[in-house]
Amino acid sequence: MQYKKTTHYSLEKALKLLLSFLPYNQEMGTLGLSEKLGFHKSTVSRLLCVLESYGFLQQNPQTRKFTLGSSITELGWAVNQSLDSNLIRVAIPYIDKLRATLEETVVLEVASARSSIICYMAEGPGPIRIKGTIGDRHWYHAAAGAKAILAFSSPEFRDEILGEKLIPSTPNTITDRSALEEQLKQIRRQGFSFDNEERNISIRAFGCPVFDHEGKAVAGIAVAGPIQRITWDKRSTIVPLMKETAAKISAQLGYKESTVRLKRARYERPCLLKLGG
Repeated sequence: MQYKKTTHYSLEKALKLLLSFLPYNQEMGTLGLSEKLGFHKSTVSRLLCVLESYGFLQQNPQTRKFTLGSSITELGWAVNQSLDSNLIRVAIPYIDKLRATLEETVVLEVASARSSIICYMAEGPGPIRIKGTIGDRHWYHAAAGAKAILAFSSPEFRDEILGEKLIPSTPNTITDRSALEEQLKQIRRQGFSFDNEERNISIRAFGCPVFDHEGKAVAGIAVAGPIQRITWDKRSTIVPLMKETAAKISAQLGYKESTVRLKRARYERPCLLKLGG
């Protein structure tokens, strides 16, 4: 019984030690950690040795101080993978239903570091097929779903993306930063994006974001089709159903509007997205 209690305390101390590296993962040495946590120096030294042996910490050979190690990265990757898998699993039936209702192609784009990635596509029944396959990447400044994600991302992320060279996919792609920033503001105001042959010639699309439990735009839904069928005038038919679909997927991911209200300070001009309307 005493062994179990000792093990419990040791595990608790190890977890507190790991959490002390949050949020910036700055280097810390044995003495600094001992003072920060109130643990004896020998206890900290022993914990550091064990955590390093399992890859949860790594030591800088020059400074002899520690930072979080590769095992932490791998755990984070596993969590992200499970979230992506859950998102796709949750989204598929809703996207299939939207495709059946609108009889147009519906695409799920998931956010990544520099672009959105097509993770699911429900093709419309028409004879004209949309160019795109699972795994294709869309620049954030071009495709409908990608622009919807970018518009509702943090100002820091938008600055990072817009600060890079914006490569045109077609002659219609907006590559001027000022013009694109104005368009992103409009997307936030209206709650949806419009791709006017900016990703592919002869193809237009409407898009809107999908939010996770933290209120973060993690994906975008796009309804795409040939320019003869997808017109700006069709927005009154397409957009409400698209928003309703995104709202249902977001709800399955734990999204609540209150989470966005709590994060208002992160946005330049916050606009609560009424996904259901």
